[in-house]
Amino acid sequence: MLHRLPGGLAALAISFAIALPTAPAAAQPAATPASVARHYAALVHANYEDTLAAARTMQKAIAAFIAAPSAQTQAEARQAWRAAREFYGQTEAFRFYGGPIDDDRGPEGRLNAWPMDESYVDYVEGQPDAGLINNRQQPLTKKALTELNERGGEENIATGWHAIEFMLWGQDLSDAGPGDRSFEDFIDGKRPNADRRRTYLRLITEILIDDLTTLVRAWAPGVKNNYRAAFERGGQESLRKMLVGLGSLSRGELAGERLEVALASQDQEDEHSCFSDNTHRDAVTNALGIENVWLGRYRRADGRVLQGPSLRDLVAAKDAALAERTTAQIRRSVRATEAIQAPFDREILGGADAPGRQRVQTAIDSLTQQSKDLVDAAAAIGITQLTLVQP
Repeated sequence: MLHRLPGGLAALAISFAIALPTAPAAAQPAATPASVARHYAALVHANYEDTLAAARTMQKAIAAFIAAPSAQTQAEARQAWRAAREFYGQTEAFRFYGGPIDDDRGPEGRLNAWPMDESYVDYVEGQPDAGLINNRQQPLTKKALTELNERGGEENIATGWHAIEFMLWGQDLSDAGPGDRSFEDFIDGKRPNADRRRTYLRLITEILIDDLTTLVRAWAPGVKNNYRAAFERGGQESLRKMLVGLGSLSRGELAGERLEVALASQDQEDEHSCFSDNTHRDAVTNALGIENVWLGRYRRADGRVLQGPSLRDLVAAKDAALAERTTAQIRRSVRATEAIQAPFDREILGGADAPGRQRVQTAIDSLTQQSKDLVDAAAAIGITQLTLVQP
């Protein structure tokens, strides 16, 4: 934490001034594995709390859209989705180590799975009757949709951020912008099965809220037997999990699955948020989430900054140069993702010398180097068995 340190004491005047010695600066408490794990748990909880609050705001906007579909209410629901994604994207740094989001029972597959076969859910170009929505024999309930998610294939995505995104934007058939689903798709008499489309959107939003609520509870403070309580007692193993999350998101997921795959295929279907053209922001928020954990810092929705003992502090105590190098590399990755321009599906087109492709490649290269630095950082604090998710 930041403290204002006294620069010295005022001179004492009796009959003449007496210069007093400068007070010594108060030393920062040394970071320990326990303090770093505790602060990480607080940071995770705060980020999930902000995500849940933003998702509830989105839910209200979606409810208003469902109640009175119009271009205005649709635009407001879309904007609320984008705003909530800003917080969720940062939580991706809390994955890949079997925590509450992605253990055997975790909701990650319901929350953020992609790419999505749109025709599994609703009509697409050339298939007007496709999807669960247009099959009136298929019951629409939260239980049914949860069970249908990824049934029969990983791209058979029925729930989560990207299913909601598809319902709000529709297919992205434009070279210059996002999808342009008409609000009339949700008005009876304007489009077949509009009633089921409204029900579907309401239910998958509720499922998203339910899943985010379980994550907030798993990391809530002061609960005797939740995941956070065990994590805070985990010592070196908790540090290993933190670094696995950062390294795996850096290389295997963000640099690999989310950027490198799309760059190689030049296929719009391989971008993360393809319906809304929000992929460039996904990359930035993912990179920022890594930096948050490394620095032990998170800016909350209300502007307050949560700051505390960090992995950087632990590494700096063992190898100051390595800590500085890793910090600088992580910052370069954030800047590199910020340089990627929208729409992402245009950035990935062209030859190797195309400016957009070079911007994406710069981010990939920076994130790849960052993952190597994080492995070195782990070794510096005694963690040598660091198995990362690979692309």
